[in-house]
Amino acid sequence: MTGQLALALLEGTVSSLLLALTAVGLSLTFGVMRIVNIAHGEFFMLGAVLAWAITAATGSFLVAVVVAPLGVAGLAVLIDALALRPVRYAPDATIVITLGWLYILQQLTLLLYGPEARAVAPPLLGTVSLPWFGYSRYKLLVAAVAACLLGGVWWLVRGTTLGLLMRATQQDAEIAQAFAVPVPRVYRGAFALGAALAAVAGVLVVPVQQAHYLMGLDALLLSFMVVILGGLGNLRGTLAASFVIGYLDAGVSIFFTPTLARLLASLLVALALVVRGGGLFGEARA
Repeated sequence: MTGQLALALLEGTVSSLLLALTAVGLSLTFGVMRIVNIAHGEFFMLGAVLAWAITAATGSFLVAVVVAPLGVAGLAVLIDALALRPVRYAPDATIVITLGWLYILQQLTLLLYGPEARAVAPPLLGTVSLPWFGYSRYKLLVAAVAACLLGGVWWLVRGTTLGLLMRATQQDAEIAQAFAVPVPRVYRGAFALGAALAAVAGVLVVPVQQAHYLMGLDALLLSFMVVILGGLGNLRGTLAASFVIGYLDAGVSIFFTPTLARLLASLLVALALVVRGGGLFGEARA
C-alpha cells in the first residue's frame, strides 16, 4: 500500500505539472482575450507530432523541445491574423472559428502524419531507485522542466511590463487601449504564449505517450475541466485545479480504473460549479 501511494504521488505530480502547462495556456487565452479556444488541444497535439518529426529528422530531442513550440506559436500568430482579428475576437464567432481550426489541424495532421501512433525514445534513460520501485528519470526531468516553465510564466504575468499590459487588458481592454496599451499585440502575444505552452507539454509527453492525431481531444477536455474548476482566467486557480485533477486522476487510476478517475473528476467539476459558480478561485455567482 505504501508503494502504491508513493507511485500515485509521483505520477500525480508529473501529470499535474504537464496538465498545468496546457491548462495555463488556455486560461491565459480566455483571461486576456475573453475567447474560448476550442483548438487549444490541437496545439498540444501538434507539439507532440512535431517533436516526433523533428527528432526523426535531426536525431536530437533537444532541438524538438525548442523548435516545436516556436513553430506552434508561429501558427497561432497566423491563426490570430487570418481568423480571429478580422472578427474582432467576438466570443460567438471565435468559438465557431476555433472549432473549425480544430478540424482543419486534425485532418491536416492525419493527411501528412498518418493515423499511426509514434513514440520518441526518452532522452534520459534509467530509473531512480526508491524503497518500493524504480521510477523513470525522464519523468522526474519532465516534472522539473514543467515546474520551471510554470514559474517563468508566473513571473512573466506578475513581474514584467508585458504581464502588466496583459492584466490591464484583462481588466478592461477599451480603457487599456485608451491609455496607449497595444491591445491587438497583447492579444497576439497571449494567444501565441498559450499555444507554445500547450506545445511544450505535447513535446514533453511524447517519450511517455505516443504521438497521434487525436490526442488533442483528451488534452482539451482535461484543460477545460481544470480551467472551469479553478475559475475562468484565474492563473492561481488554474494551477491549484491542475493538481487537484492530476492527483485525483493518478490516484484513482492506480487503485481503481482510469474511467472511474475521469468520472470522479467530472463530478468534482460539476459539484464545484453548483456550489461555487465561478470555480475554486473565481467570483462566486448567486
